[in-house]
Amino acid sequence: MSKSIKWILPIIIFSQFCCTSLWFAGNSIIEDLISTFNISSQSLGYISSSVQFGFIIGTLVFAILTLSDRFSPSKIFFICAVLGAGFNLGILYSDNTITTLLYFRFLTGFSLAGIYPVGMKIAADHFKKGLGKSLSFLVAALVLGTAFPHLIKSFGLSLKWQTVIWITSILALFGGLLMLLFVPNGPYQKLASRFDVSKIYNVFKNESFRSAAFGYFGHMWELYAFWTFVPILLITHSELHNTQPNIHLFSFIIIAAGTVACILGGYISSRYGVKKTAFLSLSISGLCCLFSPLFFITNSSIIFIVFLIFWGMVVIADSPLFSTMVAQNSDSESKGTALTIVNCIGFAITIVSIQLLNFLIANYGYTQFVFLILAVGPAVGLFYLKKS
Repeated sequence: MSKSIKWILPIIIFSQFCCTSLWFAGNSIIEDLISTFNISSQSLGYISSSVQFGFIIGTLVFAILTLSDRFSPSKIFFICAVLGAGFNLGILYSDNTITTLLYFRFLTGFSLAGIYPVGMKIAADHFKKGLGKSLSFLVAALVLGTAFPHLIKSFGLSLKWQTVIWITSILALFGGLLMLLFVPNGPYQKLASRFDVSKIYNVFKNESFRSAAFGYFGHMWELYAFWTFVPILLITHSELHNTQPNIHLFSFIIIAAGTVACILGGYISSRYGVKKTAFLSLSISGLCCLFSPLFFITNSSIIFIVFLIFWGMVVIADSPLFSTMVAQNSDSESKGTALTIVNCIGFAITIVSIQLLNFLIANYGYTQFVFLILAVGPAVGLFYLKKS
């Protein structure tokens, strides 16, 4: 293996980490945005969902136009990294309102459609053998990038919230540039010769593809809702038991724990099989949803946080495995479109679960019980995995 090939995966992983740090940049500074721009305390759900909605529309456009199957995915990645960094900087606009903030987060999400699924497409073009392990490292980078803004914010009150936005935007530019300069088209890439919108629904004719896709959809119902409301989980427990944890630091640890889980899942899947490993992870994360009210009862912050760290691991460990099954059950000319449309539908589902939790918490309280609803996703995903 040449040195250049050996470094391809680390560059893809690091670029993915840099660019996906844009994802939760708004969530990590929500308290500052509320006070600076005088917006509602319920804005967390709206700001998070606007990124998801932008990502959904972006992936839909990418899928319809079959962009990543017809053009150099590294160039697409770079262009979207530049755009995403610029839209992220829009949060610094001094006259922002909730409307303009939602627009900027929407456009950031739209740009991420050319980063996350396209990054997986690039990895699939370079690695055929051990694809599950490769994608596990890639999703691990996404997890770390998602958690990173919480870490920046946890450094203390002396760090201005604007710094989080500057750092994440600069990282995105750097990641995009690395991908453009050092990651050529992969040896397993086969560019489609023409625009073909029928690919969007033709991929679902494959039964194994449908099983993987619907398993992924069930997983997504839980994942981003959990990530979005990790700070709320911590705050709720601290208010119930009069404790004072560092919310941002523990939010980072809980979400970032998924980085380790993705890598472990990749290695485990290479021994026991991708589908079996995904089934196990989805089963355990579903149980975490069901048992979550019991852990609110404990006075111990340590027990509660350890539980959330464990949940943060199993909730994401299956994600790269589902993407692997999707890629493996798509032909080479449709791989990018298949990954993109599955991401599109999956992230559309996240808006429903995030907004449902937002509504239940805002109107009914009882935060310690509302996360039971997330168990619906793993149950549906397991049903479809079992069918095939």
